[in-house]
Formats: sequence, C-alpha cells, structure tokens
Amino acid sequence: MAKMNVVLCCAGGFSTTMLMDRIKQTIHESQKLNDDDFEFKAIAADLLDQEVDHMDALIMGPQIAHKLESIKPLIEPRHIPYIIVDQETYGKMDGATVLKQLLIAKAKANRARAAGTPEK
Repeated sequence: MAKMNVVLCCAGGFSTTMLMDRIKQTIHESQKLNDDDFEFKAIAADLLDQEVDHMDALIMGPQIAHKLESIKPLIEPRHIPYIIVDQETYGKMDGATVLKQLLIAKAKANRARAAGTPEK
C-alpha cells in the first residue's frame, strides 16, 4: 500500500487532532494495518486550500459539514475521497469507525477511478 496522506479538517483543527490520535491508535493496534502506510494532518478548514494538493483523503468534522459545497470545488477535480464524521461518532472520538468509513470511501474512489466513472 502506498502511503495515504489524510487531512482531518474542522473549525479550528483542535478537536480533529484528538480524533487523529484515536485513528492512529487504531492503526497501531491493528494486525492488518501498518503505521507507516498513513500520514495524518489536522487543520482548520480555512487552511484546506493549502493542503489539497498533498492529500489523498479528507476527513471533515461535523462542525464544518455546512462548508461542503465550498470545499467540493477543491477536492472533486483532484478526485479526493472524503467523509463527514457524524456528530455521535465525533463526540465519542471513535477512531475505528472513522478509519473504517475512510477506507471504504477510498476504496470506492479507487474503483470508480479504475472504471472511469465519477465516485459517489
């Protein structure tokens, strides 16, 4: 697996840092995943345009879900898969669930790209 560069994005970058640590812990404790296959960065939504060319996937906190329409023009031309973490999962800081959702979104995007169809 090539290294996946994942950006976590929220209003200020602080709460996503906690979620990022939970995701890293999940990967570290996994028997199937390798720490070296992932690179994570937590940022504020306002900095997304500076990171978009260096990311393979995007995790959005629920507090910026309303910004999706302004974020899509940045990520869609680059075919960057994304997930929006729901409020309950975010509140629990459930890194395992977020990682699973992210890996599913990435796999779907890869399949769509291979088939030459837009991802959904």
